[in-house]
Amino acid sequence: MRVGILTSGGDCAGLNAIIRAAVLRAGSLGWTVVGIRQGTLGLLRDPPDAEELGPGVTASDMLLKGGTVLGTTNHGDPFAFPMPDGSKRNRSAEVAAGVRKLGLGAVIGIGGDGSFAILRRLAQEGGFNLVGIPKTIDNDVGLTETAIGYATAVATAAEALDRLQPTAASHSRVMVLEVMGRDAGHIAIAAGIAGGADVVLIPEIPWTVASVAQKVEALRQAGRNFALVVVAEAVPTEQGAPVMVEHLGGQKRLGGVGHYVGTRLAEATGAEVRVTVLGHVQRGGTPIAADRLLGSVFGVHAVDLVAEGKFDRMVAWWNREVIDVPFDLVLDRPKLVDPQGPMVRTARGLGICLGD
Repeated sequence: MRVGILTSGGDCAGLNAIIRAAVLRAGSLGWTVVGIRQGTLGLLRDPPDAEELGPGVTASDMLLKGGTVLGTTNHGDPFAFPMPDGSKRNRSAEVAAGVRKLGLGAVIGIGGDGSFAILRRLAQEGGFNLVGIPKTIDNDVGLTETAIGYATAVATAAEALDRLQPTAASHSRVMVLEVMGRDAGHIAIAAGIAGGADVVLIPEIPWTVASVAQKVEALRQAGRNFALVVVAEAVPTEQGAPVMVEHLGGQKRLGGVGHYVGTRLAEATGAEVRVTVLGHVQRGGTPIAADRLLGSVFGVHAVDLVAEGKFDRMVAWWNREVIDVPFDLVLDRPKLVDPQGPMVRTARGLGICLGD
Protein backbone atom coordinates (compact mmCIF):
# COMPACT_ATOMS: atom_id res chain seq x y z
CA MET A 1 0.00 0.00 0.00
CA ARG A 2 1.15 3.50 -0.87
CA VAL A 3 -0.59 6.19 1.17
CA GLY A 4 -0.40 9.89 0.37
CA ILE A 5 -0.44 12.59 3.02
CA LEU A 6 -0.83 16.33 2.59
CA THR A 7 -1.42 19.45 4.68
CA SER A 8 -3.87 22.04 3.42
CA GLY A 9 -5.09 25.45 4.54
CA GLY A 10 -3.38 27.52 7.21
CA ASP A 11 -0.41 26.07 9.08
CA CYS A 12 -0.39 25.42 12.82
CA ALA A 13 1.59 23.67 15.51
CA GLY A 14 1.39 19.87 15.60
CA LEU A 15 1.23 19.07 11.88
CA ASN A 16 4.64 17.44 11.82
CA ALA A 17 3.65 15.19 14.73
CA ILE A 18 0.84 13.85 12.53
CA ILE A 19 3.15 13.24 9.60
CA ARG A 20 5.68 11.46 11.81
CA ALA A 21 3.03 9.25 13.41
CA ALA A 22 1.50 8.30 10.06
CA VAL A 23 4.89 7.31 8.64
CA LEU A 24 5.78 5.25 11.71
CA ARG A 25 2.43 3.45 11.80
CA ALA A 26 2.41 2.81 8.07
CA GLY A 27 5.97 1.51 8.28
CA SER A 28 4.92 -1.04 10.90
CA LEU A 29 2.45 -2.37 8.32
CA GLY A 30 5.05 -2.50 5.59
CA TRP A 31 3.50 0.43 3.75
CA THR A 32 5.02 3.49 2.08
CA VAL A 33 3.88 7.03 2.84
CA VAL A 34 4.18 9.62 0.08
CA GLY A 35 4.33 13.23 1.20
CA ILE A 36 2.59 15.62 -1.19
CA ARG A 37 4.02 19.14 -1.18
CA GLN A 38 1.97 22.34 -0.95
CA GLY A 39 -1.34 20.55 -0.54
CA THR A 40 -3.33 19.99 -3.73
CA LEU A 41 -0.89 22.21 -5.64
CA GLY A 42 1.59 19.33 -5.49
CA LEU A 43 -0.91 17.08 -7.26
CA LEU A 44 -1.53 19.67 -9.98
CA ARG A 45 2.10 19.60 -11.04
CA ASP A 46 3.33 17.15 -13.64
CA PRO A 47 4.99 15.08 -12.39
CA PRO A 48 3.35 15.47 -8.98
CA ASP A 49 5.52 17.26 -6.43
CA ALA A 50 5.86 14.49 -3.87
CA GLU A 51 8.38 12.20 -2.20
CA GLU A 52 8.43 8.98 -0.24
CA LEU A 53 8.83 9.76 3.45
CA GLY A 54 11.37 7.77 5.39
CA PRO A 55 13.63 8.01 8.44
CA GLY A 56 14.14 11.73 7.95
CA VAL A 57 10.65 12.46 9.30
CA THR A 58 10.47 9.84 12.03
CA ALA A 59 13.06 11.20 14.45
CA SER A 60 11.85 12.78 17.68
CA ASP A 61 12.92 16.27 16.60
CA MET A 62 9.94 16.30 14.21
CA LEU A 63 7.73 16.71 17.26
CA LEU A 64 9.40 20.03 18.05
CA LYS A 65 8.93 21.61 14.65
CA GLY A 66 6.18 24.10 14.00
CA GLY A 67 4.53 24.52 10.62
CA THR A 68 4.62 21.63 8.18
CA VAL A 69 7.62 20.09 6.46
CA LEU A 70 5.40 19.36 3.45
CA GLY A 71 4.31 22.97 3.01
CA THR A 72 0.69 24.02 2.61
CA THR A 73 -1.55 26.44 0.76
CA ASN A 74 -4.89 28.14 1.25
CA HIS A 75 -5.05 29.41 -2.33
CA GLY A 76 -5.83 27.79 -5.67
CA ASP A 77 -9.15 25.95 -5.37
CA PRO A 78 -8.78 23.17 -7.99
CA PHE A 79 -12.44 23.63 -8.98
CA ALA A 80 -11.87 27.32 -9.76
CA PHE A 81 -8.11 27.61 -10.22
CA PRO A 82 -6.89 31.14 -11.06
CA MET A 83 -5.08 31.26 -14.41
CA PRO A 84 -2.48 33.81 -15.58
CA ASP A 85 -5.02 35.56 -17.83
CA GLY A 86 -7.34 36.20 -14.90
CA SER A 87 -9.79 33.43 -15.76
CA LYS A 88 -10.62 30.46 -13.55
CA ARG A 89 -10.45 26.85 -14.65
CA ASN A 90 -11.66 23.56 -13.23
CA ARG A 91 -8.48 21.49 -12.73
CA SER A 92 -9.97 18.93 -10.36
CA ALA A 93 -9.42 16.06 -12.82
CA GLU A 94 -5.68 16.82 -12.71
CA VAL A 95 -5.67 16.27 -8.94
CA ALA A 96 -7.19 12.80 -9.35
CA ALA A 97 -4.70 12.10 -12.14
CA GLY A 98 -1.87 13.05 -9.79
CA VAL A 99 -3.14 10.59 -7.19
CA ARG A 100 -3.18 7.82 -9.82
CA LYS A 101 0.30 8.72 -11.09
CA LEU A 102 1.65 8.32 -7.55
CA GLY A 103 -0.09 4.95 -7.20
CA LEU A 104 -1.85 5.92 -3.98
CA GLY A 105 -4.37 3.58 -2.39
CA ALA A 106 -5.57 6.39 -0.13
CA VAL A 107 -4.88 10.01 0.76
CA ILE A 108 -4.74 11.37 4.31
CA GLY A 109 -5.74 15.02 4.17
CA ILE A 110 -4.94 17.29 7.12
CA GLY A 111 -7.10 20.40 7.04
CA GLY A 112 -9.92 22.51 8.36
CA ASP A 113 -13.53 22.79 7.29
CA GLY A 114 -12.76 24.72 4.10
CA SER A 115 -10.03 22.29 3.02
CA PHE A 116 -12.20 19.30 3.85
CA ALA A 117 -15.04 20.51 1.63
CA ILE A 118 -12.64 20.74 -1.33
CA LEU A 119 -10.75 17.50 -0.58
CA ARG A 120 -13.92 15.48 -0.14
CA ARG A 121 -15.38 16.70 -3.42
CA LEU A 122 -12.07 15.93 -5.15
CA ALA A 123 -12.11 12.41 -3.72
CA GLN A 124 -15.73 11.76 -4.63
CA GLU A 125 -15.47 13.07 -8.17
CA GLY A 126 -11.94 11.74 -8.73
CA GLY A 127 -12.59 8.29 -7.32
CA PHE A 128 -9.84 8.09 -4.70
CA ASN A 129 -10.03 7.16 -1.03
CA LEU A 130 -9.79 9.91 1.60
CA VAL A 131 -9.32 10.08 5.37
CA GLY A 132 -9.30 13.47 7.09
CA ILE A 133 -7.49 14.80 10.15
CA PRO A 134 -8.79 18.08 11.64
CA LYS A 135 -6.37 20.92 12.21
CA THR A 136 -7.30 24.50 12.95
CA ILE A 137 -6.24 26.90 15.65
CA ASP A 138 -9.83 28.22 15.58
CA ASN A 139 -11.12 24.83 16.81
CA ASP A 140 -14.31 25.27 14.80
CA VAL A 141 -14.44 21.88 13.04
CA GLY A 142 -17.62 20.04 14.02
CA LEU A 143 -17.84 16.71 15.86
CA THR A 144 -14.41 16.89 17.46
CA GLU A 145 -13.74 18.41 20.87
CA THR A 146 -10.38 19.72 19.73
CA ALA A 147 -8.28 20.02 16.59
CA ILE A 148 -4.55 20.11 15.98
CA GLY A 149 -3.02 23.53 16.70
CA TYR A 150 -5.70 24.86 19.01
CA ALA A 151 -3.97 24.05 22.30
CA THR A 152 -0.71 25.73 21.27
CA ALA A 153 -2.56 28.80 19.96
CA VAL A 154 -4.41 29.18 23.28
CA ALA A 155 -1.17 28.75 25.23
CA THR A 156 0.49 31.43 23.09
CA ALA A 157 -2.38 33.88 23.60
CA ALA A 158 -2.46 33.22 27.35
CA GLU A 159 1.28 33.83 27.53
CA ALA A 160 0.78 37.13 25.71
CA LEU A 161 -1.68 38.17 28.43
CA ASP A 162 0.84 37.13 31.07
CA ARG A 163 3.35 39.50 29.48
CA LEU A 164 0.91 42.35 28.94
CA GLN A 165 -0.34 42.40 32.54
CA PRO A 166 2.83 43.75 34.21
CA THR A 167 3.29 46.56 31.68
CA ALA A 168 -0.42 47.40 31.90
CA ALA A 169 -0.13 47.71 35.69
CA SER A 170 3.11 49.68 35.46
CA HIS A 171 1.57 52.34 33.21
CA SER A 172 -2.07 52.25 34.38
CA ARG A 173 -3.26 51.19 30.94
CA VAL A 174 -5.99 49.17 29.32
CA MET A 175 -4.39 46.49 27.15
CA VAL A 176 -6.39 45.13 24.20
CA LEU A 177 -5.19 41.85 22.71
CA GLU A 178 -6.60 40.83 19.32
CA VAL A 179 -6.39 37.09 18.68
CA MET A 180 -7.32 34.94 15.71
CA GLY A 181 -10.73 33.34 15.26
CA ARG A 182 -12.15 33.69 11.77
CA ASP A 183 -15.64 32.47 12.64
CA ALA A 184 -15.51 31.45 16.30
CA GLY A 185 -14.26 32.81 19.61
CA HIS A 186 -12.73 29.63 21.05
CA ILE A 187 -9.18 31.01 21.29
CA ALA A 188 -10.34 34.29 22.79
CA ILE A 189 -12.49 32.88 25.56
CA ALA A 190 -10.09 30.07 26.49
CA ALA A 191 -7.05 32.35 26.56
CA GLY A 192 -9.03 35.04 28.36
CA ILE A 193 -9.97 32.67 31.15
CA ALA A 194 -6.46 31.18 31.39
CA GLY A 195 -4.76 34.57 31.22
CA GLY A 196 -6.96 36.42 33.70
CA ALA A 197 -8.62 38.81 31.24
CA ASP A 198 -11.24 41.26 32.49
CA VAL A 199 -13.12 41.48 29.18
CA VAL A 200 -13.48 38.92 26.39
CA LEU A 201 -15.30 39.77 23.17
CA ILE A 202 -16.30 36.93 20.85
CA PRO A 203 -18.39 36.93 17.65
CA GLU A 204 -21.04 34.69 19.18
CA ILE A 205 -22.12 37.34 21.73
CA PRO A 206 -23.14 40.90 20.68
CA TRP A 207 -21.32 43.63 22.57
CA THR A 208 -21.51 47.35 23.32
CA VAL A 209 -18.75 49.75 24.24
CA ALA A 210 -20.93 50.96 27.12
CA SER A 211 -20.83 47.52 28.71
CA VAL A 212 -17.05 47.26 28.36
CA ALA A 213 -16.53 50.80 29.61
CA GLN A 214 -18.69 50.02 32.64
CA LYS A 215 -16.45 47.05 33.45
CA VAL A 216 -13.30 49.18 33.19
CA GLU A 217 -14.84 51.83 35.43
CA ALA A 218 -15.87 49.17 37.98
CA LEU A 219 -12.25 48.00 38.11
CA ARG A 220 -11.12 51.57 38.74
CA GLN A 221 -13.63 51.98 41.56
CA ALA A 222 -12.32 48.76 43.09
CA GLY A 223 -8.78 50.19 43.09
CA ARG A 224 -7.39 48.50 39.99
CA ASN A 225 -5.28 50.69 37.69
CA PHE A 226 -5.30 48.43 34.62
CA ALA A 227 -7.51 46.11 32.56
CA LEU A 228 -6.94 43.28 30.09
CA VAL A 229 -9.25 42.93 27.10
CA VAL A 230 -9.22 40.04 24.61
CA VAL A 231 -10.94 40.40 21.24
CA ALA A 232 -11.42 37.70 18.59
CA GLU A 233 -10.67 38.97 15.08
CA ALA A 234 -14.19 38.07 13.87
CA VAL A 235 -15.91 40.34 16.40
CA PRO A 236 -17.93 42.91 14.43
CA THR A 237 -18.53 46.55 15.26
CA GLU A 238 -21.37 47.40 17.59
CA GLN A 239 -23.54 47.78 14.50
CA GLY A 240 -22.67 44.26 13.33
CA ALA A 241 -20.30 45.17 10.48
CA PRO A 242 -17.13 43.07 10.03
CA VAL A 243 -13.81 44.87 10.50
CA MET A 244 -11.53 44.15 7.56
CA VAL A 245 -7.96 44.94 6.54
CA GLU A 246 -7.07 45.38 2.88
CA HIS A 247 -3.82 43.70 1.91
CA LEU A 248 -1.56 44.20 -1.11
CA GLY A 249 -3.46 43.37 -4.26
CA GLY A 250 -6.80 44.42 -2.84
CA GLN A 251 -7.47 41.25 -0.87
CA LYS A 252 -9.53 41.90 2.26
CA ARG A 253 -9.28 39.80 5.41
CA LEU A 254 -10.59 40.01 8.94
CA GLY A 255 -8.44 42.14 11.21
CA GLY A 256 -8.28 45.49 12.91
CA VAL A 257 -11.10 45.04 15.40
CA GLY A 258 -8.61 45.33 18.25
CA HIS A 259 -7.79 48.90 17.19
CA TYR A 260 -11.48 49.63 16.69
CA VAL A 261 -12.29 48.44 20.22
CA GLY A 262 -9.27 50.26 21.63
CA THR A 263 -10.28 53.57 20.05
CA ARG A 264 -13.90 53.28 21.13
CA LEU A 265 -12.86 52.32 24.67
CA ALA A 266 -10.42 55.23 24.98
CA GLU A 267 -13.15 57.61 23.86
CA ALA A 268 -15.66 56.17 26.33
CA THR A 269 -13.41 55.94 29.39
CA GLY A 270 -10.56 58.38 28.88
CA ALA A 271 -8.19 55.52 29.67
CA GLU A 272 -4.80 55.14 28.06
CA VAL A 273 -5.26 52.16 25.75
CA ARG A 274 -2.69 50.08 23.91
CA VAL A 275 -3.49 47.41 21.31
CA THR A 276 -1.52 44.26 20.50
CA VAL A 277 -2.43 42.14 17.48
CA LEU A 278 -1.03 38.66 18.05
CA GLY A 279 -1.58 37.52 14.47
CA HIS A 280 0.46 34.66 13.04
CA VAL A 281 2.48 34.28 16.24
CA GLN A 282 -0.39 32.00 17.27
CA ARG A 283 0.28 29.66 14.34
CA GLY A 284 4.03 29.25 14.71
CA GLY A 285 6.45 28.03 17.30
CA THR A 286 7.05 24.75 19.05
CA PRO A 287 3.88 22.69 19.65
CA ILE A 288 3.02 22.17 23.29
CA ALA A 289 2.74 18.60 24.56
CA ALA A 290 -1.04 18.46 24.03
CA ASP A 291 -0.71 19.07 20.28
CA ARG A 292 2.19 16.64 19.95
CA LEU A 293 0.14 13.97 21.69
CA LEU A 294 -3.04 14.65 19.73
CA GLY A 295 -1.12 14.73 16.45
CA SER A 296 0.43 11.36 17.23
CA VAL A 297 -2.94 9.85 18.14
CA PHE A 298 -4.62 11.24 15.02
CA GLY A 299 -1.81 10.13 12.69
CA VAL A 300 -1.89 6.54 13.93
CA HIS A 301 -5.69 6.33 13.82
CA ALA A 302 -5.83 7.70 10.27
CA VAL A 303 -3.51 4.94 9.03
CA ASP A 304 -5.56 2.36 10.94
CA LEU A 305 -8.69 3.59 9.14
CA VAL A 306 -6.96 3.04 5.81
CA ALA A 307 -5.99 -0.47 6.93
CA GLU A 308 -9.63 -1.16 7.81
CA GLY A 309 -10.86 0.20 4.49
CA LYS A 310 -12.88 2.93 6.23
CA PHE A 311 -12.85 6.01 4.02
CA ASP A 312 -14.75 9.29 3.64
CA ARG A 313 -14.30 9.77 7.37
CA MET A 314 -12.59 12.26 9.67
CA VAL A 315 -10.56 11.35 12.73
CA ALA A 316 -11.88 13.08 15.85
CA TRP A 317 -11.40 13.39 19.61
CA TRP A 318 -14.49 12.89 21.76
CA ASN A 319 -14.95 12.14 25.45
CA ARG A 320 -11.23 11.37 25.89
CA GLU A 321 -11.30 8.84 23.03
CA VAL A 322 -10.07 8.89 19.44
CA ILE A 323 -13.01 8.19 17.13
CA ASP A 324 -13.90 8.73 13.48
CA VAL A 325 -17.00 10.31 11.97
CA PRO A 326 -18.48 10.50 8.45
CA PHE A 327 -17.52 13.58 6.50
CA ASP A 328 -21.12 14.35 5.63
CA LEU A 329 -21.84 14.92 9.33
CA VAL A 330 -18.93 17.35 9.66
CA LEU A 331 -19.06 19.62 6.63
CA ASP A 332 -21.05 22.83 6.87
CA ARG A 333 -21.59 22.31 10.60
CA PRO A 334 -18.99 24.55 12.27
CA LYS A 335 -18.53 24.36 16.01
CA LEU A 336 -19.01 27.81 17.51
CA VAL A 337 -18.76 28.91 21.13
CA ASP A 338 -22.04 28.07 22.84
CA PRO A 339 -23.33 31.24 24.56
CA GLN A 340 -24.90 28.95 27.18
CA GLY A 341 -21.98 26.51 27.33
CA PRO A 342 -19.38 25.80 30.04
CA MET A 343 -16.74 28.25 28.79
CA VAL A 344 -19.16 31.16 28.80
CA ARG A 345 -20.61 30.12 32.14
CA THR A 346 -17.10 29.93 33.58
CA ALA A 347 -16.18 33.35 32.23
CA ARG A 348 -19.29 34.91 33.70
CA GLY A 349 -18.70 33.11 36.99
CA LEU A 350 -15.24 34.67 37.15
CA GLY A 351 -16.68 38.12 36.58
CA ILE A 352 -15.32 38.46 33.05
CA CYS A 353 -17.31 40.94 31.00
CA LEU A 354 -18.43 39.50 27.63
CA GLY A 355 -19.62 42.82 26.33
CA ASP A 356 -23.36 42.17 26.57
